Amino acid sequence: MKLTGSQILCESLLKEGVDVIFGYPGGQVLPLYHTLTQYPALRHILVRHEQVAVHAADAYSRVTGRVGVCLATSGPGATNLVTGLANAYIDSVPMVAITGQVPRTMIG
Repeated sequence: MKLTGSQILCESLLKEGVDVIFGYPGGQVLPLYHTLTQYPALRHILVRHEQVAVHAADAYSRVTGRVGVCLATSGPGATNLVTGLANAYIDSVPMVAITGQVPRTMIG
């Protein structure tokens, strides 16, 4: 069976024991959002801003001891994760940040 990149990502997250993803949808991650509907074991928590996603994933990890996962689109969506990721990094909090990216032909 041929899997899409989004399906491979979801399968990988499940194999690592991930059950919650905090995120905010945007253009370049919409295929992943469509795929998430096929994986009910991955609970998506919709936030109102990417910074909320990263800080919620940080808090989730600190409280549960499990990896925190946040999801944002490309460009400003991705850069909105930086402060929260730096905070988690400094405190050695396990986090995974997933961001979208535009095709190479659209860069620049």
